[in-house]
Amino acid sequence: MTTLIKLEVLRTLRNRRYLLFTIAYPALMYFFFIHAYDSTKLAGGLPVKTYFMVSMATFGAVGSVLSGSAQRISLERKSGWTRQLRLTALPGRAFTFGKIAASAVTTLPAILVVFAVGASQGVSLSVAQWIGLAAALWLGSFVFAALGVALGYAAAPDSVQTIVMIAYMLMSLFGGTWFPVSGSLEKYAQFNPVFLYNKLATFTQPGHSLDLVAVAGLAAFLAVFVAAAAALYRRDTRRA
Repeated sequence: MTTLIKLEVLRTLRNRRYLLFTIAYPALMYFFFIHAYDSTKLAGGLPVKTYFMVSMATFGAVGSVLSGSAQRISLERKSGWTRQLRLTALPGRAFTFGKIAASAVTTLPAILVVFAVGASQGVSLSVAQWIGLAAALWLGSFVFAALGVALGYAAAPDSVQTIVMIAYMLMSLFGGTWFPVSGSLEKYAQFNPVFLYNKLATFTQPGHSLDLVAVAGLAAFLAVFVAAAAALYRRDTRRA
């Protein structure tokens, strides 16, 4: 499984589209948002520069694992590569978890680059907060890695990109990625994993700790998406 993870990570990092849309694009969007908003005010309880640093880091991380893993798995199924892997000694469970782990590893550059840009623009956190925030967002990305794998097994190659983009944009739109979610909309946003993902940053506010409700919600989503990925993998195996 370790070899599979290494190969998947190297394939992703060599992809120019990945470098552009999941690393460079969120960093550029960060500049847009901090200049579009009054940087002296708060957004979602956080300073504007900190809020959009987190939201653009999660935007890049979610895009990395959703678009990358889902489309690649769907194409591998079509080409017969997945069928060939099933003939090896690699168990199906290891294959599925290997895909999820490899996808999650590729979110680190997307998170760290935006963090570096945020620091250059004056975002001030303690060393412990920087490390804790990076760890929280990276671990949270496993939720979306599992969703990407599930979508890759569920959708056909000619429709998977459309499905992923619709899911990605809707979750981002109502998840606090481009504007803080408040009022009655926040009540429904609790069922949006992207909203919960962005809530992981609330511990950087003075007097606040890690949002355990968001952690529990993401853990529940992770369990559902992993179970869905495993079930869809077994279904695909029976069809092969």
